Amino acid sequence: MIEITMPRLSDTMEEGAIVIWHKQPGDRVEVGDLLVEIETDKATMEYEAYEAGILSEYLVPEGQLAKIGAPIALLDDGTPSEASAPAAPPEAAVEPALGEPTVPIPVPETGERMFASPLVRKLARENHLDLSHVRGTGPGGRIIRADTVDLLSSSADAAASATPALVEPAGSAAPAAPVLAAPSAHAPAPTDKRAPESVPLSSLRRVVARRLGESARSIPHFFVTAAADAENLMLLRAELNEQLVAAGRPKVSVNDLLIRASALALREHPLVNASYIDDASTEMLVHNRINVGVAVASANGLMVPVIDDADQKTVSQLGAETRHLVALANDKKLTPGQMSGGTFTISNLGMFGVEQFTAIINPPEGAILAVGGTAREAVVVGDDVVARYRMRYTLSADHRIIDGALAAKFLQTLTRLIENPWTIVA
Repeated sequence: MIEITMPRLSDTMEEGAIVIWHKQPGDRVEVGDLLVEIETDKATMEYEAYEAGILSEYLVPEGQLAKIGAPIALLDDGTPSEASAPAAPPEAAVEPALGEPTVPIPVPETGERMFASPLVRKLARENHLDLSHVRGTGPGGRIIRADTVDLLSSSADAAASATPALVEPAGSAAPAAPVLAAPSAHAPAPTDKRAPESVPLSSLRRVVARRLGESARSIPHFFVTAAADAENLMLLRAELNEQLVAAGRPKVSVNDLLIRASALALREHPLVNASYIDDASTEMLVHNRINVGVAVASANGLMVPVIDDADQKTVSQLGAETRHLVALANDKKLTPGQMSGGTFTISNLGMFGVEQFTAIINPPEGAILAVGGTAREAVVVGDDVVARYRMRYTLSADHRIIDGALAAKFLQTLTRLIENPWTIVA
């Protein structure tokens, strides 16, 4: 018997959720067969079988989580194991799933082994439930939460009827110590004025919360903001797109031009393209490749796919690659390789009408650029007040490796490129 365990499918993955099993208990599994789809912190990925045999049972049903390395299924390859040993006698403990302690659960007199989900085992332990007469409707006959609704209701009613009421001894003039009682079943429950609703967090949201929380707590952020005259940038983009459309090619966006400009600015200031190691180290990492992460507000949450060697690609190439990565992010089809190895990140909220904001650094990178919208403003040009496009952006930097002067010089270079956009596309 072979234990199939939860694989590590991304560098930040700690647990995965079973989305769908493509094989059922009793099915034949060959090497390379699609076995299961697993939702990680970054995407939903297909997992193929590495061993052949008969799928014996699920240990983790669809919709439930498992830690990396935890058993999720059993594959019978014909090798004897403890899992194929004779069934335990009555009153034996059911083996726990996902590292839970052994829970004694009564079994039928036939000695037939019973299987229950981790949640059901927890409920049985806490409510002293007898599951011997419960018919499981989960995969492989496993008892799931829905199968225990009536049993839990009966257990709650029995507990309520057995609880003594608050009484006062009769015929006693002196106050007596009260006897504890459960609240009346008809007493109004306290209400929460916020009217909250519990909504489960996705694996992606939990990891985003953990990583950004750690970043905000552990990295000494500081912020530097600059503004650029983007009139020439917008004129150049309009001219480029007119020619690209005439040639039957996709347009380029302001963000595509910014990715290219940021990559060129990083080439001039390589110490911004760096990572802090730890407090015990006497060195830092300065990266020779410029891999720009692009923050994407996908339908599945915040994701940051990475464009490798962004300084060596044209604006059109950057646009095509960005569109491809955004589509994969929305379909949860990004691979670990497409979301790792970043050295710098750009987060652009300009399309949402945001003028200016600050962003949290995506570790282990040393900086992130937060870009606001490009809008026409009244500006002074010589002795005249004219309407021109303006753009604001803020660099969040790790003060352990990037000081204020370096951050300011980086933004000076970026501003020069934006205001002279021909140098971006040249």
